[in-house]
Amino acid sequence: MEARKVSDSETVATHRALPSDANPAGNVHGGVILKHIDLAGAVCAMRHARGCTVVTASIDRMEFKAPAHVGELLILKASVNMVSSKSMEVGVRVESENLLTGDVRHVASAYLTFVAMDENRKPTPAPPLVFESQTHIRRNEEAMRRRELRQEERRREKLAQERMASAESPEPAKTKELY
Repeated sequence: MEARKVSDSETVATHRALPSDANPAGNVHGGVILKHIDLAGAVCAMRHARGCTVVTASIDRMEFKAPAHVGELLILKASVNMVSSKSMEVGVRVESENLLTGDVRHVASAYLTFVAMDENRKPTPAPPLVFESQTHIRRNEEAMRRRELRQEERRREKLAQERMASAESPEPAKTKELY
């Protein structure tokens, strides 16, 4: 499998915020932003995996930093940060541009994990990643740390669930003698 450069899959998507996207205060609903983050991330992941579909496995560190308003342009910038044997991380940055003034602000960021799927809808490896800048290398190192933390958190949760299950296992009922 031939490695692919980060720039080969970088994606920029836009969405003009309409009244149907907003709450009564005129701010774009977080769910609308999240939907567009997932779409931009999936396009980026599919561009990297070429020939495979991808599915969203998780969303990490979803951070809303500032509101986006009706009439503004959401600009979503997605980039593959890391590829492992079974998944890939895509970072998505959302900016909001006031089309009248040109003012641009960072409104949200998230890290998404995608899994490439073969024609039988089974996970398949994605191509390795070729870094083209120090920024790409830094993002990869940060993504690997996030992956390690997610894996450790899953291990802790599983252990806690196992402990809880063993503590809840029914013991023989103790009865008082009535006579």
